[in-house]
Amino acid sequence: MNFNEATLSGYLDLFWHFSWPQWIIFSLIINIFLYFFSIGLYLFIDNTCRKKTLQENNHPISQSDFYLSLMTVICNSFVMLAGVFLWKSGWIVLGEHQSVVGIIAEVIALLFLMDLLMYFFHYAAHLPLIYKVLHGKHHEHISTNFLSLFVLHPFETIGFGLMMLALLLCYNFSVISISIYLLVNLIWGTIGHLNREFFPASFDRFFVGTTRFHNQHHLEGNRNFGFYTSIWDRVFRTYK
Repeated sequence: MNFNEATLSGYLDLFWHFSWPQWIIFSLIINIFLYFFSIGLYLFIDNTCRKKTLQENNHPISQSDFYLSLMTVICNSFVMLAGVFLWKSGWIVLGEHQSVVGIIAEVIALLFLMDLLMYFFHYAAHLPLIYKVLHGKHHEHISTNFLSLFVLHPFETIGFGLMMLALLLCYNFSVISISIYLLVNLIWGTIGHLNREFFPASFDRFFVGTTRFHNQHHLEGNRNFGFYTSIWDRVFRTYK
């Protein structure tokens, strides 16, 4: 075991001995930090990017959206605690390898598999009854703002989290790979909900789920259900 592996093992051992009150506080701190990180990233790009806006105006900030975004933070914390419970119960086993190639492969696998699962979950959320009860609030944001990513029904947030936990139950992903994936997921979601172009138009040919790609979904809800890529929309003929 080299120094890095020993350090990682030491951190995992430290977290293993956290009490549940410590885990609750830790998960809230982490998710509140990520919440403000996303808002800060959105505002930074919005104020520095010179590319044209996709919609004429940003969606207005409302009190109900703010409260719902905070509920999303709480739900994400709950999902994290569920993951900790599964880990401490032995259902989830975290890999500790440090191979750069292995970590890159795992991150790509998580992006690819989660993109597929989220496509079907997102498609199901647009079925009439489910859309009315769960997903319609998010689509009030035809144009977007810095809270749009977090304006989700609690069941949607938990559903996305449970899909992630299902993958972790099936394979011993490295804790580093999981952390990188979650950071990429947050950044991608933030960029995807910008109200201005971010990716070059040429990225469409590489099957990237660009900002314009997701904005088109907010304009026309029966198209572009993918998140990271447009692969599944092209396969299932929902791409625009």
